[in-house]
Amino acid sequence: MTEFATIEQALRRGADQAPAIGAPEQQPMNFATLRQLLAATVVRLNALGVGRNDRVAIVCPNGPRAATSFLAVGAGATTAPLNPAYRADEFEFYLTDLNAKALVIEAGFDSPAVGVAQKLGVPIVDMVPQPDPAGGFTLEPRGTIAKGAAPRGFSQPDDIALVLHTSGTTSRPKIVPLSSANICASARNIGATLRLTPDDRCLNIMPLFHIHGLMAATLSSLTAGASVHCTPGFNALKFFAWLDDVQPTWYTAVPTMHQAILLRAGRNQDSVARSKLRFIRSSSSSLPPTVLAELEATFRCPVIEAYGMTEAAHQMASNPLPPAIHKPGSVGIAAGPEVSIMDEAGSLLPRGEIGEVVIRGPNVTRGYDNNPKANASAFTNGWFRTGDQGVIDADGYLSLTGRLKELINRGGEKISPREVDEILLDNPAVEQALTFALPHQMLGEDVAAAVVLREGKEASERELRDFCAQRLADFKVPRKIVFLKEIPKGATGKLQRIGLAEKLGLGK
Repeated sequence: MTEFATIEQALRRGADQAPAIGAPEQQPMNFATLRQLLAATVVRLNALGVGRNDRVAIVCPNGPRAATSFLAVGAGATTAPLNPAYRADEFEFYLTDLNAKALVIEAGFDSPAVGVAQKLGVPIVDMVPQPDPAGGFTLEPRGTIAKGAAPRGFSQPDDIALVLHTSGTTSRPKIVPLSSANICASARNIGATLRLTPDDRCLNIMPLFHIHGLMAATLSSLTAGASVHCTPGFNALKFFAWLDDVQPTWYTAVPTMHQAILLRAGRNQDSVARSKLRFIRSSSSSLPPTVLAELEATFRCPVIEAYGMTEAAHQMASNPLPPAIHKPGSVGIAAGPEVSIMDEAGSLLPRGEIGEVVIRGPNVTRGYDNNPKANASAFTNGWFRTGDQGVIDADGYLSLTGRLKELINRGGEKISPREVDEILLDNPAVEQALTFALPHQMLGEDVAAAVVLREGKEASERELRDFCAQRLADFKVPRKIVFLKEIPKGATGKLQRIGLAEKLGLGK
């Protein structure tokens, strides 16, 4: 794939009249129009006093404008997409922490972000939607923006194109700055892994304030000269209608979304039969092997499990497409950056030994923003420590054994929650399972699990514990199993292990 290191360069590959950005029931925006939108947006931002490396927060519902605003703002400034569902306190934290030069918000979108920006003195710019094509907009400021000395024009490779916060599950969220070169390297990596061509059409159901949707679905497609069709967000009830309407060649999602799609697949067999999916991609958390097998059988195409995180501008490893070997349960081989395993002392370990997954490469952030303490612990000898525990086998395939912070320490015995999840998911009555740490006065932590049963199936806590006991050492068997209609998820659809005991009111 041709080298490129900025968003503006990345979008040159698409043919002028080829579709770039699509949306249900809208005319697609072609590449020529998308490039014109980028140029016009950068000129407009410069005229308003916003230039390269100035941070612009974006609040926009999921859809084509969430994609085009990310691209257009990121082409000449630093884009900071925020979850439109945030409450006022959250917007206040993020706008303050970002030191945003401006807030771009979709005109007419009722959001507490407006009041917070006014309180903080952050200038507001309305993103005025254009009816067609999909993703079109103009920028209209509500007042003046303080003129700065920021360089004008399109961003350069070392300029910061995108800033996102870490999830902050166990500590204050950290700012991850990603340069134009970082995100373009990641887009190239994903495109090469998936062998994307201009004939491909991605159906995006991921949030576009998250690295997965921004990089895996959007930028990787466009840099290959392909198109991305942006839905208003994931909706299992509408997924099959979108499948018929868009006729995508692929989609990417998190495991909870794949499971919701499978739940409804039986009622939408005609749509499934008509689908033209070349492959399905899964990332952002572990895909249970049983779900992978069911997806492949249902849609008659390979399911590619990949491994990504914000600090790597998403992709780090991926299972390859056929005819290469695909190992269910693994996240595949290094797919862009170098990937290795490190011990606590900072020494790299040979294949077959368990330790912390570490990465380095052109898609990896140079470090957290204004956080020397976090950077000192995150980087060792030029390698970034992911916080994930894993092992690389003799063929170079990486298997993750859990987040180091999520490992359950039961009286000194370390238990990987994922191992228990996969046993529970093998039970025919179980639809979803999430193992988590339960506070314990004597042991420190014990093992608990939240379970969603399949429709029409029954199982008792005792039956599931006995099922686990047949395949797990006694200390790994969940002492408590709670049955839920739905397991709590984060904003991006990932199941939340850390803090689940507290959320469910399970104390010591």
